Amino acid sequence: MTLAPEEHEIPRGSFATDEARDTEEREQLNFSARLGLFLAAWSERWFPDPLIFALLGIVCVFCIGILTGERPSQLAIKGGMNFWALVPFTMQMVFTIVGGYVVASAPVVKRGMRWLAGRPKTPRGAIALVALCSMLSSLISGGFSLIFSGVFVRELSQRVKGMDYRAAGAAGYLGLGAVWALGLSSSAAMLMGTRSSLPASLLNISGVIPLRQTIFLWQSIATAAILIIVSTLIAYFSVPSSEKARTAEYYNIEPLNPQIQVPARTQPGEWLEYSPLLTILVSAFLGWYILHVFMASPVGALAALDLNTYNLIFVTAGLLLHWRPRQFIRAVSECIPATGGIIIQFPFYAVIFGMIVGTGISDRIAKMILSVSSPNSFPVLVAAYSAALGVFIPSGGSKWIIEAPAVLQAANMDHVHLGWVVQIYNASEALPNLINPFWMLPLLGILKLKARDIVGYGVLQLLVHVPLVFFLCWFFARHIAYIPPLK
Repeated sequence: MTLAPEEHEIPRGSFATDEARDTEEREQLNFSARLGLFLAAWSERWFPDPLIFALLGIVCVFCIGILTGERPSQLAIKGGMNFWALVPFTMQMVFTIVGGYVVASAPVVKRGMRWLAGRPKTPRGAIALVALCSMLSSLISGGFSLIFSGVFVRELSQRVKGMDYRAAGAAGYLGLGAVWALGLSSSAAMLMGTRSSLPASLLNISGVIPLRQTIFLWQSIATAAILIIVSTLIAYFSVPSSEKARTAEYYNIEPLNPQIQVPARTQPGEWLEYSPLLTILVSAFLGWYILHVFMASPVGALAALDLNTYNLIFVTAGLLLHWRPRQFIRAVSECIPATGGIIIQFPFYAVIFGMIVGTGISDRIAKMILSVSSPNSFPVLVAAYSAALGVFIPSGGSKWIIEAPAVLQAANMDHVHLGWVVQIYNASEALPNLINPFWMLPLLGILKLKARDIVGYGVLQLLVHVPLVFFLCWFFARHIAYIPPLK
């Protein structure tokens, strides 16, 4: 059983000795580290469990709906009707955890991870490395970034003495909280670049926006690079001293996936469980299909990189890397407990989604904001609106469908580059992820922490990210020419 913080502390000596020691420690800590410790202590005391966050979200959106003129009965009906609406997405996220974990726990990947974990020699270096790897991997796959970062933090916690487990966990979440939507995981960019996926109403407003005008804009690449550098520096300088750190031992975190000797076969019927024959055949079968998906895509291979394709790639790779079915199913069994929070909480977020989508809440708010916009203020207003709506609808793709018609129509009127508007959305909609526990759940399941343990460091990042992201959205919008829609 995890002890309360007070029960972990070493008994103190005299008051004078303690005061002198505390003064010395405060002098050794920089401002970022002190602020990080303060926010971590605040979040541990005041931040609720993610389920409470979801329930409060339902109440808040219900109240907003009433204030904007919606009937209470209509809000309740629309919300309840959508309770199961995210079941497919929920299973996609479950398989994101499963696929990411079976790859990350494969022997060859673990050897590479152990080598990487052996590079940093100090807690600061380790946490900065976690932040950097989390953000770089999220540009390829946001889901894999969460699982890889969680496993990597667990590995580092056994190697780097004095590493603050909370700060490391928060660093592992920076991929989803900073840059994931600026990379290949961007649901909005992928949607806008795929004609067959665009609703007719949206196609008439914006036309197809190819990826070269969204995630491959030099302005977008520069934004991602700036955010990665700044976020890594914040993570580095906010690391508490060893005396103030709460290590993995503090939370009674055991080594992840210890090397367990696979028992020898005792029955003839177990032969296929230990043989790589079926693993090779099935992996080749699925690999053939994945290759076909990329080759058959009418708008290029990148358009095939949706969540289902990602998950299938990782599950197939995990099956092959574990080599034997018995080892593969053992890895799956180990990660299933980490999916519990997702399974029970996503339906409540679906209620929030239903109230916003099924009524006129989003449309009224969007029109109210955009009615006061100008070409100069438009980027900041869109960024603020996207970030605010992300608190209640953490799903990037679903939220873009809600937001896109009004935002892109206004962008045409104000002559703002449509592809950059998509990237304004991508950069700003990630901001609430830093404190919203929705996307934390896969990582928290691996780390065996609660949201309140890491969200304080997320708040610290948010304090810097909000003005920085808003400025970059505004600045680059002034230096990129408007292109009429390609319909």
